[in-house]
Amino acid sequence: MPQFMNTTKGRVLRDIIAHVHADALIGQKLKNGEIRKKLTEPQWKVPEGYQLDVITMEHFSMELFRPVNKQSEKVILQLHGGGYVGKMRNIYRSFAGLYSELGHGLSVLTPDYRVAPENPFPAAFEDAITSFDWLIEQGWKEEDIILAGDSAGGGLVMALCMYLKDEKRKLPSGIIAMSPWTDLTQSGDSYVLNYRKDPVFGNTMDSLIFNKDYVQDQDATNPYISPLYGNFEGFPPMLIQVGSYEMLLSDSKLVAVKAKRSGVKVRLSIYEGMFHVFQMAMLMIPESKRAWKEAGRFLEIIGAK
Repeated sequence: MPQFMNTTKGRVLRDIIAHVHADALIGQKLKNGEIRKKLTEPQWKVPEGYQLDVITMEHFSMELFRPVNKQSEKVILQLHGGGYVGKMRNIYRSFAGLYSELGHGLSVLTPDYRVAPENPFPAAFEDAITSFDWLIEQGWKEEDIILAGDSAGGGLVMALCMYLKDEKRKLPSGIIAMSPWTDLTQSGDSYVLNYRKDPVFGNTMDSLIFNKDYVQDQDATNPYISPLYGNFEGFPPMLIQVGSYEMLLSDSKLVAVKAKRSGVKVRLSIYEGMFHVFQMAMLMIPESKRAWKEAGRFLEIIGAK
């Protein structure tokens, strides 16, 4: 489990996030969805040489980001984060662009899946399955598909893969999970050990990771909710990235141990001093830049380049 240098730029950004979240984002405003409902963003500009197709499904929509020329045969199914209460945002369109660049022309499908509290489990899970099935219907083979997700999306890609395995279907070729939320029971020791360190979720019990809007009265140990409690035998190779300051650190470490014991090829990278989904810094801080470079190497290893 490699540890990477905690750079000055990374520390500064972490401290800024801690200050902003303490003042505005963590607490009742986030828990009751007020911020989610009021958040607006400018229209995202599609980079030159690419196009963004919006696909309307029965219960949700999807966005297919793809190069106009020189498209790869591979495709990434990206399931975004947001604690199962946050909708699709521009940062995930930027993620799609970077994934495509790293994969030398990969297409990226990002569902704007249904979220809680209006649509609790199994809505997001069902939409993930529907998105995977849509790719198959369009002609992609299972081995052409890579699953990628961050936070809730990181757990959701694992839950999707478990479902496919349970249904005895062919599995995708690999999984990239950034700060995956794999245990909605919050049983890991990092929820205690990193309580004071975590700049995003720390120092309060009134935060997104303790919100029950998605689970509601369901059993949180259901592997389709908390994949940590599932069986990883037969899973494709996984790259798991997480920050050492995260309260969700245990979610990554425990899954990695369990999957490795089941014979799965797992690379767990713990980035020292980093916060939840620090990859959102894109290429602006060394740790995030290194993480994306590592994701590119993983794509190459599993044959996605």
